Amino acid sequence: MSPNGSDRSSRRPMRRKLPQVLTAGLILATATGCEYTYEDFPRLGMPTPVTEEAPRILSLWQGSWAAALVTGVLVWGLILWSVFFHRRSRTKVEVPPQTRYNLPIEALYTVVPLIIVSVLFYFTARDESKLLALSKKPTHTINVVGYQWSWGFNYVEDVPGVTGDAKTDKNLKAIPQKYLDAFPENAGGVYDAGIPGTRNPQNGNPGPTLWLPKGEKVRFVLTSRDVIHSFWVVPFLFKQDVIPGHTNAFEVTASKEGTFMGKCAELCGVDHSRMLFNVKVVSPERYQQHLKELADKGQTGYIPAGIEQTDPAKNAEKKQL
Repeated sequence: MSPNGSDRSSRRPMRRKLPQVLTAGLILATATGCEYTYEDFPRLGMPTPVTEEAPRILSLWQGSWAAALVTGVLVWGLILWSVFFHRRSRTKVEVPPQTRYNLPIEALYTVVPLIIVSVLFYFTARDESKLLALSKKPTHTINVVGYQWSWGFNYVEDVPGVTGDAKTDKNLKAIPQKYLDAFPENAGGVYDAGIPGTRNPQNGNPGPTLWLPKGEKVRFVLTSRDVIHSFWVVPFLFKQDVIPGHTNAFEVTASKEGTFMGKCAELCGVDHSRMLFNVKVVSPERYQQHLKELADKGQTGYIPAGIEQTDPAKNAEKKQL
């Protein structure tokens, strides 16, 4: 046998073992990943989470990157392996044998992408359902009102010394009944409304300031007076559209005190870039004190929530019930 032939025969076992080694590495990487939490990996551009719900989003983000990395290493590894081991200068073959059909390989590159997409879809759907789940009676409710070019915040709370009822207030008639039913009884409420020139008095950041209590669940009911906006608190790792004629809602529990940046994430017009706001997370006691301060300033009751829900939106909700 020629030296060339002996080299080829000695390389065949290694070629046969390569797919097995790659498969074992992939299984090992995915199996060992279950032992770690989001804190054991880099955030990959995401800010530090400040709510109890945000780590779920961060874990999904990290898992997607990990899956993409494993897939990329596998694909590029196979490409480079083929280029290196089948180069003409090495095999001395002008035209290698041509394979027209290979059913196992064709099945592999059809089934594997379907499995990858199915797994990503499962985790995305699972986490989305958790993040959008609403409790029957949230501890606090805040109606976030988007308008060109700032934000207003209706604190639906039973503030001492403030009379009224959020369930029947005409300024909140745009909010669907299913959210009104969850409002506290006799909630006269207070509000804060900003303009593009409003600034946070503590740090000078532009926009009005939304106050939240640490460790207590808050429901945000999102309404718009004009066009589509998007309510995005950056370290919440979550945003949701604020749509005229359609009300969205979600809940979070702040886990870290501090002042954080918020902005509109939907191009809503010429001054979209000025639709900024701040989120200040404080102790529950300081939060209640802030509500009293708003009442002392005369900011009692509620500002108009926006455009009333459209009939198609109402019908869609009835079908879901």
